[in-house]
Amino acid sequence: MAARVGDVEVAGSATIGDPASYDTHVGPVTTEPQFQKVLDYIKVAQEGGATCVLGGDIYDGPGASGTRFVQPTVFTNVTNDMRIAQEEVFGPVLSVIPFDTEDEAIAIANDINFGLAAGVWTQNLGRAIRASDALNAGTVWVNTYRAVGFNSPFGGWKRSGLGRESGIEGMMEYVQTKSVWMAQESSVTNPFIMR
Repeated sequence: MAARVGDVEVAGSATIGDPASYDTHVGPVTTEPQFQKVLDYIKVAQEGGATCVLGGDIYDGPGASGTRFVQPTVFTNVTNDMRIAQEEVFGPVLSVIPFDTEDEAIAIANDINFGLAAGVWTQNLGRAIRASDALNAGTVWVNTYRAVGFNSPFGGWKRSGLGRESGIEGMMEYVQTKSVWMAQESSVTNPFIMR
């Protein structure tokens, strides 16, 4: 989770443009109200003491055909009590919060009212399994991020989302289950006896 120079460079190299293009990494924000909300989050983070080390503004460069593009943005000097760390931005904004131990990292990640997704970056398989198990999120990615598939359920925990999309669990969101028990006897049975 440390903001290394290489990490910021990778984020800064994201291709911005048409979301229908396979070459695009960051598309436009979906609606005007959400666009303004993302820009407001950036402003609130800066006013709250976070340091913007990348982006932090409207993007109008190559690939921005239309409106509502936000530069990929990375903040450091973020603490977990800041709004930028506690709320879902739904824009190209990354908050970096330092930690010293695995337990501290998990405590920071779980100290939030939302739990859509989490990412674990490690070369230690045991740590990956422990963290994946301990994180309160609907999806946990290990050494990758935003990988999705139609066969895997996607949805959040806590206040993130309603139910699941994709996978069997996603299909079950459209099913209303009903049980019907029918006696084959002609006489009326005692309704207070469990059978």
